[in-house]
Amino acid sequence: MTLLLNKRGKLTIITGPMFSGKTEELLRRISRAQYAKKNFLIFKPSLETRYSASEIVSHSNNKVTTISINKSKEIYDYLKKKHEIEAIFIDELHFFEPQIVKNLNKLAKLGYLVTAAGLDQDFRGRPFENTALLLSLAEKVIKLTSICLICRQKANMTQRLINGQPALITDPIILLGGGEIYEARCRSCHLVNKLTASISMGKKINWS
Repeated sequence: MTLLLNKRGKLTIITGPMFSGKTEELLRRISRAQYAKKNFLIFKPSLETRYSASEIVSHSNNKVTTISINKSKEIYDYLKKKHEIEAIFIDELHFFEPQIVKNLNKLAKLGYLVTAAGLDQDFRGRPFENTALLLSLAEKVIKLTSICLICRQKANMTQRLINGQPALITDPIILLGGGEIYEARCRSCHLVNKLTASISMGKKINWS
């Protein structure tokens, strides 16, 4: 990859909890790029298949065709084929491997306008490392909030519910789903079940 002459790269990160409008904001920026007649590519992780394997789809069902990739390094393969590309859009940033931090930072340095959207915290309220690192490297950060479904105040966290109860703290970090298992919560109303699941049969459940 070579530096795009006369181009100033920029890294923009859109983040917040689920149902805060991250994908809607990404789609809005894609629409602006289309209007400005920019040449761009849109990527998402192949893991994300909740609504479509070939589209980015918001919770309000707005959508755009995208390229599904397994690893962030695959972005370079597409750029080698399309030398006219100016901007790169990425959804579900938190699903990618750690190398995406280095790759997106490098792409911005090469002169691309990079915009990526993703969760900043997992269901336990702990930072997603990819997003956390890129927030510190970005020229622009758009941090969105939602509405807490308990107290109706601003929500900055994602609540995971299994059969109506808070998920166990040891449950898998990645679990695809929508409103059937997730909702937005404020810090005060956010809950995590401190019970830890038994690792093997016969072990008792213990408090963490």
